[in-house]
Amino acid sequence: MSKEDKQIDFEASLKELESIVAKLEDENISLEDSVQSFEEGVNLVKECQRQLQKAELKIKKLLDDGTSTEINN
Repeated sequence: MSKEDKQIDFEASLKELESIVAKLEDENISLEDSVQSFEEGVNLVKECQRQLQKAELKIKKLLDDGTSTEINN
């Protein structure tokens, strides 16, 4: 399985983060579960940030390529 296959879908990650936040807001959660959920949330946030940065770079490249073409014509 390639790295691309292992990446979590961005929208699914956001839904999972919402679930984790709701779980952390629950007053009946144990400290151990809180720490584990927080760790999962941090990892999801980092993955989302990586995916957003990758998308941003791709968009910048597309826009830069378009600008270069327009200037040269």
